[in-house]
Formats: sequence, C-alpha cells, structure tokens
Amino acid sequence: MYREQIKVLDCTIRDGGLINNHYFTDEFVCFVYRALTKSGIDYMEFGYRSSRELYPPEDYGAWKYCDDDKIKKVIDTADIESDLKISVMVDSYRVKEQEFAPADESPIDLIRAATYVKYIDSAIELINKCHDLGYETTCNIMAVSREIEPDLVEALDQLAKTPVDVVYVVDSFGALYCEQIEYLVKLYREHLPGKEIGIHCHNQQQLAYANTIEGIIHDANFVDGSLFGIGRGPGNCCLELLIGFLKNPKFNLTPILKVIQDYMIPMRQEIEWGYIIPYMVTGILNEHPRSAIAYRKTDDRDKFAEFYEQMREAQE
Repeated sequence: MYREQIKVLDCTIRDGGLINNHYFTDEFVCFVYRALTKSGIDYMEFGYRSSRELYPPEDYGAWKYCDDDKIKKVIDTADIESDLKISVMVDSYRVKEQEFAPADESPIDLIRAATYVKYIDSAIELINKCHDLGYETTCNIMAVSREIEPDLVEALDQLAKTPVDVVYVVDSFGALYCEQIEYLVKLYREHLPGKEIGIHCHNQQQLAYANTIEGIIHDANFVDGSLFGIGRGPGNCCLELLIGFLKNPKFNLTPILKVIQDYMIPMRQEIEWGYIIPYMVTGILNEHPRSAIAYRKTDDRDKFAEFYEQMREAQE
C-alpha cells in the first residue's frame, strides 16, 4: 500500500551542512546524488542560496551558496541518467538581492523559501519572483511550535493567494507531538485550498519519524528526510526509515544504506548529531537548539541535570 502523490525530499547536504558550515566534499555530494537517483528519491536539496555579503566565503563551504555552475559540476561528474529534481533553500528574511537564472537555464527545479511568520512578506516576494522564472516553490514556515495561531492563520491566508506549490509544517525545535502535527496539517489544509502540504521534523524527542508519518496520515504529500538523520543538533527524520515505511515500489533502499555505511558512519565519528540529552531538553522546553549546541562545546557537555536546571531557570 502506498500513496503515489507523496514526494520525498532529501535534505542531507542542506540541513547536514548546518553542522559543518557546508564543507561537504564534491566527492561526497556526488556520491549522495548517485545514490538518491538509484533509490528513486524525488528531490535532493543541495544547500542554501545565500548572499556572500552576509556570509563571508572564507567561513563557509560551497553549499552555503549553491551556485548553478557548482551544482552542474557535481551532476556532470555523477554521470548518471537521473530524474532526481534539485532543490535549494533561501532564508527569505536574511538574504540580499539574488539573481536567479530562468528555470530552464538552471539545474535547480525547486526553490524553498524559509521564513518565520513575522517575515512572511519577504517569503511571498521571493516565491513570486521564483515562480515567474519558472521554478517550483515551497514556503517553509519555521519554528511553528512558537507561533500564535491567529498570526499563523493570517500568514497562511496570505500564502493562499500566491502561486506557491507547497507549504511546510516545520517543527524546528522538535517540540511537537502527533496530536499537534495532526492539528497543524489540518489547519494548513483548511487555509491553503489547492496547495500541497509538506512536513519537516526534527528529532529532539525522537519523534521526527513518527510525526512525519502522522503528517502523511493527514495528507501531507511532501516529506523531508536526511541520510542517517544528519542535521543540526539532533538532526532530522531518517530518510532510510521513510523509505522503509513508504511502500512505493519505485524506491530502492540499498543505495541509501550504501551511503550510510561508507560515508555517514565514519562522518559521525568526527561530527556530532543525533539524540543527545541536551537536545532533548530544548525539545521538551520548546527552545531553539542553539543553547544545547553551545553547551556541547564546553567541558560540562555531559552534565545533563545542570543544563536542564539552567534552561528551566532561564524560562522563569
């Protein structure tokens, strides 16, 4: 049993890049591209399209910027026939003017506008611009667990009037439970007639996979995952789990497992991500994981009780 409308987007390079300043090698990105092609995944997100004025190139790898030529180089090196669509994300509220080539001249198919509710106007401007150039578009409303519902509804009603293709429920802090996911997906569907709904979950409380399934149950047809759950802090919904759950015969799990065994397992010895108690603390307190990330860099990194008390005091 499967639902043919469901599209799977892999955000390994983009979300994973948040833990190493996007310094993935071309070899690794190329290997992921080949594996996702062979696995039948629908979209691969290469990274961010960011402004070099705001993010100095000496501090970041190439996938912070996702220049068309750089993406083309990886695709050419992969040398494989592919139906895999390419995505990039743009933080609409902190980006200088961007020049996008028309979609038919670019390797990019999908541009995802990431925003908070208070910056929804910037996302709408970006969506309109990219739609006119021929790109598929999404709006990823981040940190939805901290938003006030009337403000969220107003933003959704504004998006309903745009050409955006997909609007994502994003549990940035890994704070939501399945009942809240159900409520939000239904709320989005009510206010976004004719639009697809997406779901992007983080794993602070080990609920990213379960909450993604909950979104699917309530007709979210765009779902995100990453290889071995790589991503900032605790990471994301594991792509391999999603493929195991979605019984679509076009998916092939073997190439994904090959990337994990050959690249992700060694990488995890050098870069930390996954379920760790300080991230769980920020999840249950509905806080941004930045405090846990900073704490993990100190000598007290494993003093979990102290971190929990510090976070509780900060909320009082």
